[in-house]
Amino acid sequence: MEDKLPKVVSNRKKRLGRGYGSGKGGHTVGRGQKGQKSRGKVGILFEGYKMKKSFIKRLPLRRGKGKFKSKNELMIINLKHLEILPSGTLVNIENLVKWGLVNEKDAKLFGVKILGDGEISKKLKIALPISKSALKKVEKAGGEIVNK
Repeated sequence: MEDKLPKVVSNRKKRLGRGYGSGKGGHTVGRGQKGQKSRGKVGILFEGYKMKKSFIKRLPLRRGKGKFKSKNELMIINLKHLEILPSGTLVNIENLVKWGLVNEKDAKLFGVKILGDGEISKKLKIALPISKSALKKVEKAGGEIVNK
């Protein structure tokens, strides 16, 4: 059984810059002579000199604390704002836009979530993401959650 297996020989990877015993010799250790790549790492944002404007320079400038955070956050509607809707209304983005509670473009871009600030006395059918506290208040008022 043992004599039928083929003999496999694979050499270990040569590690650059680790002395003569590494198998890559000494002196320039496989990096060639002189130049940026022989001395250290080239930065990941480096695109060459006098070519095009660099990627970082092409990005829009945002100032202040949250300049690296994404801009898209959910729009928030509190239960007290839903009190203007008639009883039995389906609460979705289209109806919120129709009643003037949210801007249509922003609502479709970022999404809407209902939070539990305030009280509600009307039975509403809600087809939007909702917080746990708002869910309890809606169910207490006789409303229900409808899957989208």
